[in-house]
Amino acid sequence: MDEAAVRELYKQIIDGWNGHSGEGFAAPFAEDGEMIGFDGSRTAGRERIASELGRIFADHETAPYIVQVREVRAVGDGAAVLQAAVGMVPPGKSEIEPSRNAWQTLVAERHGGDWKVVLFQTTPAQYHGRPEEVERMTRELTAVLKAA
Repeated sequence: MDEAAVRELYKQIIDGWNGHSGEGFAAPFAEDGEMIGFDGSRTAGRERIASELGRIFADHETAPYIVQVREVRAVGDGAAVLQAAVGMVPPGKSEIEPSRNAWQTLVAERHGGDWKVVLFQTTPAQYHGRPEEVERMTRELTAVLKAA
């Protein structure tokens, strides 16, 4: 597994989101890659992902992601999983909004000599009934924000 290549795929997605570029966000996906969003919506296909994100960026002022990659591991020959904790600083604010904390999971597969994203999912980190977990995650992401 080429961990640096998998991390680079994730960086391209985050840079696309933070740069409000649907094309940039979708670029590292396989032709038939799939995205599952924060709200549970599913979009399949690189072109559809680019189009959907382009529409979102045109219609909404999106908050940038603050990320902390927690793990990258091989899952067989030619596949890998990356998991990251993420937070968002809403437009006009300077602090992470805990209600937007999430886990992002990226599944990558080697296509020929290149790595491509086959699945990217964002899952809200609500920690129902465990506010201390929300606070812990927010503190960790705030440290990343301050270090940047």
